[in-house]
Amino acid sequence: MGTADLVPGVSGGTVALVLGIYERLIHNIRTGASALRQLVTGDWTAFGATFREIEWAWLLSLLGGILLAVAALSSVLERLLREEPVRMAALFFGLVLGAVWVAWRMLDRVDAPALALIIGIGAVMFLLLGLRDDTEVADDAAEVVTEPLWVFFLAGALAICAMILPGISGSFILVLIGMYTEVLGAVNDRDLAALGAFMFGCIVGLALFSTLLSWLLDRYRNLVLAAMIGLMVGSMRVLWPWPSGTETTRIEAPSGDVLVPILLAVVGLVAVLAIERLGRQLTSEANRSMPSAMSSSPSANENRP
Repeated sequence: MGTADLVPGVSGGTVALVLGIYERLIHNIRTGASALRQLVTGDWTAFGATFREIEWAWLLSLLGGILLAVAALSSVLERLLREEPVRMAALFFGLVLGAVWVAWRMLDRVDAPALALIIGIGAVMFLLLGLRDDTEVADDAAEVVTEPLWVFFLAGALAICAMILPGISGSFILVLIGMYTEVLGAVNDRDLAALGAFMFGCIVGLALFSTLLSWLLDRYRNLVLAAMIGLMVGSMRVLWPWPSGTETTRIEAPSGDVLVPILLAVVGLVAVLAIERLGRQLTSEANRSMPSAMSSSPSANENRP
């Protein structure tokens, strides 16, 4: 998930969806948001009970993996995207294409409302991404803080929502709204007020959006999955390999380096499908082992003399 968030057209939520942990992740985030609200309101008894419901070992291991990937792979991935933009974009294009297929199979039914959401949201995302030609800021762009604190707050809330949705990454959202250099400027200048507003926006946005998303998944799971498929399909505009990979949202016919990028896209697609199949097998084996483990344990009556 950390590696995916480093790529403009991919999101950590896409990886979570492929691995089958997306709903579990959203549930834990929503539970954490409830605990935070109870802590703020002084409901200590409810806070303790809700706090214990969070799968801390699982959540912290996931967060550790994300941070490790960002720290270890950011420079490598940045270099590969710069030196081999077409081939790397093709690889990620295949990965997201596989994610779309996995999400499609998760749909309970493919009816008219689901198809309308997929086509509508996909088209809107495709057109919105086309409003900006490039996906990166200029090398000579000034990294300075010029916006008020409330803009940093809104930017944080919006970026964090994008990071947990399958589709576009949070960093690209910051580029689209013109806040990428502002956030970098706040980091470079150690502007604690701006960074605090941004982080507070992330917390509030994550708490509110995870609660809403969890509620929607509980009641309208099929439509939510359809909307996520639309987001991923529309975001693939950024990953179209030609003319220059993820550096631009322009789309041109394949030319020049064609064969290797196509092979890499196929490799990415097959890799996602293999991972998804492995995940289903492991889940099935775990479900089969649970009844047998329960039946093999002695009952209370059998332990009596």
